[in-house]
Amino acid sequence: EVRLVESGGGSIQAGGSLRLSCTPSGFQIDERGLRWVAWYRQAPGFACEKVSSVNQDGSTFYADSVKGRFSRIEDNDEIIVYLQMDRLLPEDTATYYCAPYYLESPCGLWGAGTQVTVSE
Repeated sequence: EVRLVESGGGSIQAGGSLRLSCTPSGFQIDERGLRWVAWYRQAPGFACEKVSSVNQDGSTFYADSVKGRFSRIEDNDEIIVYLQMDRLLPEDTATYYCAPYYLESPCGLWGAGTQVTVSE
């Protein structure tokens, strides 16, 4: 089965940090393929939101709500895409997914996601 596997979520207090990981399963990509992996999130009652991706010019896109707090990191040796999340806020509570950047609402379509819960 071709999918992307997310991990690293958990419950944490506001102000803390988490690092999420995304790895391919059932298929292989090289370091260039990492560029098409984007991070999304979906909170209960809300639409699937793109959190971070790589633009065509190589720059990194971040949703306004996470700019300055989240960082996308690619490990070209291990073929992993990380989402480093610092200074977490309760409104960051959501299930986080990774999926191809070009999809509009892929939450839950490529992997089971990883739950992040941020408490006050």
